[in-house]
Amino acid sequence: MKNQELLLVPGPTPVVDEIYDALASETRGHTDPRFVEIFKRAIENTRKLFHTDGEVYIVAGSGTLAMEMAIVNTVARGERLLVISHGYFGDRFTPLAKAFGIEVDVLQSEWGKRVDPALVEQKVNENAYKAVTITHADTSTGVASDLETLIPIIKASGALAIVDGVVATAAMDEDMSKAYGGNEAYKIDIVLTGSQKAIGIPPGLAIVAFSKAALAARAAIETVPAYYADIHNWRPIMDNPGMYFATPPVNLIYALDVALQLVLEEGMKAREARHVAFGKAVRAALGVYGMTALATEGVAAPTLSCLLYPEGVEDAAFRASLASRGVIVAGALAHLAGKAFRIGHMGNTTAAMLEQGIIAIGEALQEQGLEVSTEQAVRVFIEIMEAVQA
Repeated sequence: MKNQELLLVPGPTPVVDEIYDALASETRGHTDPRFVEIFKRAIENTRKLFHTDGEVYIVAGSGTLAMEMAIVNTVARGERLLVISHGYFGDRFTPLAKAFGIEVDVLQSEWGKRVDPALVEQKVNENAYKAVTITHADTSTGVASDLETLIPIIKASGALAIVDGVVATAAMDEDMSKAYGGNEAYKIDIVLTGSQKAIGIPPGLAIVAFSKAALAARAAIETVPAYYADIHNWRPIMDNPGMYFATPPVNLIYALDVALQLVLEEGMKAREARHVAFGKAVRAALGVYGMTALATEGVAAPTLSCLLYPEGVEDAAFRASLASRGVIVAGALAHLAGKAFRIGHMGNTTAAMLEQGIIAIGEALQEQGLEVSTEQAVRVFIEIMEAVQA
């Protein structure tokens, strides 16, 4: 199936033919042995992706459900959670946790910047937190968290490290077997994600990986204030997908199976390098147009960027002009609405797609009276790609 438009929002991301073919496969019963084998393979490949010593859960739902599953299965009512927020989606952990009677403290950065690790260390030394959340990359700001610094601080305090990988998984390093700071006790405890970002299939799957320590935290909670989100209800199905708790989205599991095979075949080192190159090259190319990335290169995510408009650009007209050219980008959120736009460069996106997007963005700016050179922008994109990948 040929995509009619170039989808460059920060999720959903472009879907490739192999995945469309999987989605279009015959829908079978969820206990059919042929489907069960596919689901088993998807579960096993999810374990391989995260290198977890614990368990993974793949259920029908969005990234928000994955956030809820991570929190309610590890932090009990009355216990404390620290939220490290680099934007709108980091902030969402606060109302989510409070809905379950969890005490929440928040360290919130200025948009486009990171929370100072010294403040994190101070907080975890002052209070006993059951867990700390880190948004690996925030979809609203394009800021990436520094796991190398944060994980040791969190783990040294005795708290669980929960990583929101919705816009990072399958593009950024989330190896749960990795010992941060060279200490075997300093590892990620939970990674949560959704299916529609760098994994590259349509929305609809919540995916959560738990370490053994995180599973022990669930075992210590007598009653979880959830039913669908309680991992104890899902464990038998993840062990044997032929069993029943709730009907899985059969065709999305087909798609996940294919997507994970594509991810593992490319290899995470290669994927990480590709995404880093995409991010740097896109931001440099759009800088030629006078656009400024909200997040500087030192903190910018490889998967998406939030670009501030040069003076004189009308947001709605700009994005409508892009849409008329078959290129779809996303508006900015909260106080940046109308002042910036967001562009995804992850998953199945290719360099050719991004070149097409850069040209269309230049043409949309020209339509609004700005004098910009699409040729120069494309040249910068190619030069940065070659330099980063050299």
